[in-house]
Amino acid sequence: MSLSDFIYLASQSPRRRQLLHQLGVRHELLLPDEQEDAESLEATLPGELPADYVQRVTALKLKAARARLKRRGLPAAPILCADTTVALGRRIMGKPADADEARAMLTALSGRSHRVLTAVAVTSGRRSWAAISLSQVRFASLSPETIDAYIASGEPFGKAGAYAIQSQAAAWIAQIAGSYSGIMGLPLFEAAQLLRQARVSFLHCGAPLPELTAPCMTS
Repeated sequence: MSLSDFIYLASQSPRRRQLLHQLGVRHELLLPDEQEDAESLEATLPGELPADYVQRVTALKLKAARARLKRRGLPAAPILCADTTVALGRRIMGKPADADEARAMLTALSGRSHRVLTAVAVTSGRRSWAAISLSQVRFASLSPETIDAYIASGEPFGKAGAYAIQSQAAAWIAQIAGSYSGIMGLPLFEAAQLLRQARVSFLHCGAPLPELTAPCMTS
């Protein structure tokens, strides 16, 4: 089986694009059509545990992406999907719907430790591989004013748990244990293992993405 020189990324996250570029993996976006209800895939089930949730959602995203590739008649290549959630105990914290929900999430996380779970899956041909990354994050205590200012920045929206570790929220994080890239949205260790199993080339070093300032390095 020959190496694939690119993959499809079924995600709108610019951070996942940045992290794949960091790995040296060429990728093309495979985003949902207008008629697809992609948000509905992230709905939780009653009593669902965070690890079960994030793995189930990733599998659903992968299934939808495979159908999308076939429907569009695009060239065959491996597909990567991922999903991230924040968990406080058994409570699943997805993307806040509005400022009030973001405020409630950040208030609950203030001064406490929580988990960040990212599931990643890759499919190539008839085979699929999956993995999950679990990290612990401890927040300092946040004042209501700090929370309100962060919400006003717009940063919490579209982010699981209402924050992004690569944003100004990094100033609140007293300690992490686990995968920094997994907290960002794509655990590079696990993703690299899956991509190697799918026979993906890591030798690409193209033009840097707008978010990147350092050159791509290969060895």
